Amino acid sequence: MDKIPIGISACLLGEEVRHNGGHKRDAYITGTLAQYFSFLSFCPEVGIGLGTPRPAIRLISSDRGIRAVGSKDSSLDVTEQLGTFSQAAFDKIAGLSGFILKRASPSCGMERVKVYNEKNMPDPVGSGIFAAEVMGRFPLLPIEEEGRLGDPNLRENFIKRVFIYHRWRTEYLETLTVQKLTEFHAQHKLIFMSHDQNQSRALGKIAALANKDNLASVAEEYISLAMKTLKVIATRKNHVNVLQHIQGYLKKQLDGDDKQELVEVISRYHRGELPLIVPLTLLLHHFRKSPNEYIQQSWYINPYPEELKLRNLV
Repeated sequence: MDKIPIGISACLLGEEVRHNGGHKRDAYITGTLAQYFSFLSFCPEVGIGLGTPRPAIRLISSDRGIRAVGSKDSSLDVTEQLGTFSQAAFDKIAGLSGFILKRASPSCGMERVKVYNEKNMPDPVGSGIFAAEVMGRFPLLPIEEEGRLGDPNLRENFIKRVFIYHRWRTEYLETLTVQKLTEFHAQHKLIFMSHDQNQSRALGKIAALANKDNLASVAEEYISLAMKTLKVIATRKNHVNVLQHIQGYLKKQLDGDDKQELVEVISRYHRGELPLIVPLTLLLHHFRKSPNEYIQQSWYINPYPEELKLRNLV
């Protein structure tokens, strides 16, 4: 497959753009993810003309709002320049399907960035100037920090969102019809169910409202709720409900022993004794013998390349 284009903080690729002249190369990103993603790098601080190395900047709270100023010289205020750089990058970012940001950066940090008050005391409540601009302009774009990718559930969630958003952008959006919207929902319904069953039902109701006259507005409402739903981390309980739902498509095909084995494996997953990949592999085994068109078309079992091994740890 073609690699999926995503944005990234340049230092995570090994570019020596940090304020101290160094980098923060991430081996998982440049190794594993680089096999599936193509990266468009950004360093807002270098982009506005600050040198490398350069004085460090930080966020402060002021009567003018959050400002990005020099850590040692507060007269160095680059807030407006970072905002201008961000807005100039919007055209490039519009063609991306995800973004990985540098944790804790006053320009790129997604959340919990330190903001200093008038007493010079830090509070981890901010977002980097560039990150805030990007998140505000592209609320549907899957965005994550490199540090959080170390969590198996957050990693799986982010990569899943990237693949689904890219699929929507490249295979559906530009040639969207009522039929294609219905098809997209059918293919992803089980995934939505694993994240939030109420929201999954709401998405089905939205998709059912589409006709040729309101398609654009319905599709906008649909994908907005879909991406919001996918940001909710899927739980074992919801996965069990989906697994049992899928098992129902095999009720006439399996003998008593196979049914009991499947029930036990799903129960062990529910108790945390097995990772999700185990019941999924067993289901795939049975569907190879007894194919089902709906399950074959669903993206739930394989929402991304299995070589990523994301479900081995969730």
